Amino acid sequence: MALNEEVILRRYAAAAEAAHAELTELDQLSGDGDFGDNLRNGLRDAVRAYEKSGGSALRVLGEVFLDEVGGTSGPLLGLLFTEIARAHEKQGTDPAAAWAAGTAAGLAAIQRVGEAEVGDRTLVDALAPAVEALRRGGQSAFAAAAEAAGAGAARTAEMRARMGRASYVGDRAKGAPDPGALGVAVLFWVVATVADPQADLRPPLASL
Repeated sequence: MALNEEVILRRYAAAAEAAHAELTELDQLSGDGDFGDNLRNGLRDAVRAYEKSGGSALRVLGEVFLDEVGGTSGPLLGLLFTEIARAHEKQGTDPAAAWAAGTAAGLAAIQRVGEAEVGDRTLVDALAPAVEALRRGGQSAFAAAAEAAGAGAARTAEMRARMGRASYVGDRAKGAPDPGALGVAVLFWVVATVADPQADLRPPLASL
């Protein structure tokens, strides 16, 4: 069964609205404090662009985040959304295969550009385990990916940042998870709730 891209976009946008204050507070510990704004505003813009143009909601997400969203994470998320959209165009009606291929390609693109690895306290710490869960497949692949992304994001709380602005603050950010990783975890949580509305999934943020 195909996953409704529009529903994913709108639910992700609603989740970003709900989590805005929490993500902003977390980013103030380790960055510019703008991640909550960038994610929320980027998704607002993507919803508006989709309503005007129609077509692929995932393609619109990629275009908006690549072209219009600032910060370190905006273009990186844009690469992820673009690769997922491309995979859907190639894979047709098999959503599990499309998300597995698209997220893997997105991870590779992000790592080519940003050079982050697992353990660097970035969104890669949530994305990489989600990619592995989707690669393994199975009936509960989307739920497994959401759980893996959430666990990966939670683990960043104990990491010392080695990439990006957070690397300048040393241990000050330890004890709180990386907001970019949480933004990715929220995405996979949203996708899993669309794929299986009956799944009992704990959201990655208290505000959701």
